[in-house]
Amino acid sequence: QVQLVESGGESVQPGGSLRLSCVGSGRRLRDYNMAWIRQAPGKEREFVGAIRRSGSGGTTVYTDSVKGRFTVSRDNAKNTVYLQMTALKPEDTGVYYCAAGSQVVSAVTEIRMYNSWGQGTQVTVSS
Repeated sequence: QVQLVESGGESVQPGGSLRLSCVGSGRRLRDYNMAWIRQAPGKEREFVGAIRRSGSGGTTVYTDSVKGRFTVSRDNAKNTVYLQMTALKPEDTGVYYCAAGSQVVSAVTEIRMYNSWGQGTQVTVSS
């Protein structure tokens, strides 16, 4: 099982930017589909974006509300996955989790398919 630790969450004003990091240990993250999933207060967890495992092309997919603003990437040498967030909005507020899964690449948007999760990092967008 891979262990995941997120960092980089903080409070930021609307329109600002943040980069979240997810460092893996125990296994190579390049062998997994890696997702960022968020949970706003009082709401269910929501898929944000994912990068498919390197052996399947390493392509990315995003939920519509973050397309053009968020970017998922990975640095295999550092065994780290990133979520670059720009033009942040108050509705982006929440706890952001990274998660690893071995599912077929067509199912990377399905939260239930991820079986290794980090502890989460808080992002607050407020003026």
